[in-house]
Amino acid sequence: MSLKIEIHSFSYKKGGIPKDHSGNGGGFAFDCRGILNPGRIEEYKVQTGCDIGVQEFLETKTDMPNFLESVKSIISITIENYLSRGFENLQINFGCTGGQHRSVYAAEKTAAFIREKYPQATVFLNHDEQPQLNSPS
Repeated sequence: MSLKIEIHSFSYKKGGIPKDHSGNGGGFAFDCRGILNPGRIEEYKVQTGCDIGVQEFLETKTDMPNFLESVKSIISITIENYLSRGFENLQINFGCTGGQHRSVYAAEKTAAFIREKYPQATVFLNHDEQPQLNSPS
């Protein structure tokens, strides 16, 4: 059995930290609220972390790149350990105020990183507040 990694973006105000239904009782929960919120800027209000304008803002005007480098370092330790030990489930959650900009961006970038670095793992990406963005695998 391969390692199944479930990644969520969520809103602290709406749904809160997603439940882990794998039986592990939880996983990582990263709080993106310390990153400058593009949702406070008029042109980005209706966009999400999947939109180029929001992505460029987060990459050039905030500490998001440093934040994600730290996240990648932390989760890599666990992913490598879980793969070597035959574990089957890991959950990684990213929260922000509304679950629309910062958490979506962080979840997308982290999913891409894991898919590239650990192709033997299966990644499921869930945007709890933005279901239209969900990808099946």
